[in-house]
Amino acid sequence: MTTASPHLAAGPRPAVARSFPPGFLWGTATAAYQVEGAAAEDGRTPSIWDTFARTPGKVRNGDTGDIATDHYHRWREDVALMAELGVGAYRFSLSWPRIQPTGRGPAVQKGLDFYRRLADELLEKGIQPVVTLYHWDLPQELEDAGGWPERATAGRFAEYAALAADALGDRVRTWITLNEPWCSAFLGHASGVHAPGRTEPVAALRAAHHLNLAHGTAVQALRAALPSAADVAITLNVHHVRARTESPQDTDAARRIDALANRVFTAPLLHGAYPDDLLADTARLTDWSFVRDGDTAAIHQPLDFLGVNYYTPTLVSAADGTEPDHSFDGHGESGHSPWPGADEVVFHRPPGRTTAMGWAVDPSGLYDLLLRLKGDVPDLPLMITENGIACDDYADPSGAVHDPDRIAYLHGHLTAVHRAIEAGVDVRGYFLWSLLDNFEWGHGYSKRFGAVYVDYPTGRRIPKASARWYAKLSRTNALPAADAE
Repeated sequence: MTTASPHLAAGPRPAVARSFPPGFLWGTATAAYQVEGAAAEDGRTPSIWDTFARTPGKVRNGDTGDIATDHYHRWREDVALMAELGVGAYRFSLSWPRIQPTGRGPAVQKGLDFYRRLADELLEKGIQPVVTLYHWDLPQELEDAGGWPERATAGRFAEYAALAADALGDRVRTWITLNEPWCSAFLGHASGVHAPGRTEPVAALRAAHHLNLAHGTAVQALRAALPSAADVAITLNVHHVRARTESPQDTDAARRIDALANRVFTAPLLHGAYPDDLLADTARLTDWSFVRDGDTAAIHQPLDFLGVNYYTPTLVSAADGTEPDHSFDGHGESGHSPWPGADEVVFHRPPGRTTAMGWAVDPSGLYDLLLRLKGDVPDLPLMITENGIACDDYADPSGAVHDPDRIAYLHGHLTAVHRAIEAGVDVRGYFLWSLLDNFEWGHGYSKRFGAVYVDYPTGRRIPKASARWYAKLSRTNALPAADAE
C-alpha cells in the first residue's frame, strides 16, 4: 500500500544484458478449464465454470470451455512446444471434477492417468511439472451443497489434495494449493462476474475464510502424502495498492482495499491471524463467527515459497463525488462491488499505456510489491507464478504473429524482477502467463495472453515472436539489452 508517484509506463530498457541467478526457474503456465476442453469425457462432470459459462449473458459471445484449446487431446503437441521454448517448468492446474467428479469419494483413474501421462512427458523433455490443485473449477455438486461459503468444502478440498498427492507425488515435486483465492471469493461471490456468479458480500467473506482453511488443511494433507523434498506453496494475486494522493482520506482508502485484497489472505496464511482493521471495516456486515477456534492455526502452515501473480497496480481514493468508473475495479456488468465494506472507495485507471484488458502497464508496481513482500516475510522465497499481457494479436498473411507490445511488457517486468533480486529479494523463478491463447474467463476467447497463438476454429498453434524471444531468455538465463532485440 503506497501513495502514487510519477513513473514510466514500462521504464527504460537496460543497455546491457541482465543475468539471473544460477538455477533461476523459467516456466510458463495454463489452467485446466482454460485449455483442456473434453468437458464431458472420461468421467468429468461440470464445474462451476461449466455452469456459469453456459448461462446466457455471463461470458462474452456465449463462449464456453467445452473445447477450449483441446489440450486434453493435444497435450503432446503442447509439451513439444514447451520444449522448443526451452522452459524449465510448466505450471498447470488439475481439474477437480476430472479427478473427483462429485467432489467426494474415490478418484477417477482416467482423470489421474491424463495428468500422469502429462507429467511423464514433461519429465522426459526435461521440464519440471508444477501442479496447482485449484484454479477455480469447483465441482458443481459441491456448489449445489453450498460451495466455498460452507465450511465442509474446505474438508472436501483436503481429501482431494490427498488423492492427487498419492497419484502424482512420485512425479511432481512442486505443489500449489490455490490460485488467486481473492478471485474465487470476491469476484465469484460479491461482484458475481466469475463463477459461481453470486452477489452476496457476506458469502464472499465466508468463502475467503474457507479458502484459507482449505489451503491450510490441504498443506497438511500434502505434507503427509508427499516425499519430504516436495515444495508446497500458494499463489496469490497480491495487489499493489496505491493511494491517489497522500491525503489521510486517500491513504485510508488504500488501507481498506489492501486489507480486502491482500491481508485477508496474507495475514492468516503468513502470520496466523486476521487483521483487526479488516474485522472492523466489515463489522457491519458480519461478526466473523464463522472463524472457529483453531482455524487460524490450521491456516498458518509453513510454506516453501509464495507464488505471486502480478499484472497491473491498483490506484484508489476516497469518494470525491465523481461518478466511479467500474470498468476495471471488479464490478463488471453486474453492478455489484467485489469489495465488501469499502463502498466509499473509488478506483482510478492508472496513467500510461494499457493492455487489451484495459490494465495499466507499470513494472514499477511489481518491483515495489516484491520489496514489500520481502519486508513482510523476509525469509520466505518468492516465485512469480503469473505475469503477462493480453494483446490484439493476429496472424499476418504469411502466418506469422508479431507481438512487440508483449515483448516490451515482459522486458519491463523482468527488469523489475531483476532489480528486486539485486535489492535482496529472494525470487526463485518466473512463469509467463500464458503458454497458449485460451478461454479468458468472462471475456471468453476475445483476449489473447498466449506466447503461442491459437487459431480456434482449427486448433492450430503458431508461436508468436514473443515465444522466440522468451525461448532465448530461458536458454541464456539473461535478459537481453534493448539494442540486442
